[in-house]
Amino acid sequence: MLKRGVLIALLAVALATFSKEAAAQQVLQSWTVDRIHSRIGFSVAHFTITQVTGYFQDFDSKVKCICPGDDFTGGTVDFTAKTASVFTDNSDRDGHLRSEAFFSADKYPALRFAGTLVNVDGKKLLKGNMTIRDVTRPVSFDVTYGGRIKDSHLGIEKAGFRITGKLNRLDFGLKWNETFEGGGAIVGQEVTIDINVEIDRKSLAVHTQ
Repeated sequence: MLKRGVLIALLAVALATFSKEAAAQQVLQSWTVDRIHSRIGFSVAHFTITQVTGYFQDFDSKVKCICPGDDFTGGTVDFTAKTASVFTDNSDRDGHLRSEAFFSADKYPALRFAGTLVNVDGKKLLKGNMTIRDVTRPVSFDVTYGGRIKDSHLGIEKAGFRITGKLNRLDFGLKWNETFEGGGAIVGQEVTIDINVEIDRKSLAVHTQ
């Protein structure tokens, strides 16, 4: 009878621990972007023969998910970038991009994305709505998940992603263009997106924010 009582007690403890861990996995987690280790990059054709690259220097992002283990599927992403922070390593070109010809940064100071990470046929996608110049369109990006680690010394949990895809700038009102001799466009319509992002969860303890 004593052994049976001990076994029952151990089973009760195990069930309680399992239930606690299972409940913790259902708690909403909040992550913030590590701007130092993230880059919001893009490129676009110039004279059809090469690519001009750039990125946004001022941005922010929040990720929320009920993400047990390593899986961020179902997590939501809210992202903003200040259009005046666009940088292509050329002051004249950057000024042109901030002007009414492109982002009109004074009138539309931020671009925004809100979406959800989903699995489609085993492939991770980030699907949602992109807003540029107050024009909102549905978009979808490919996602490569880099993994998730814990730094117990700093009390930070980290996860990394690479996000890639293409946008047509004309769909968002960035319609400036001129042609060169022969009729080709100086600036391409298709913009390639290439984002590397690292997100942080400041406490290793599961909690709701």
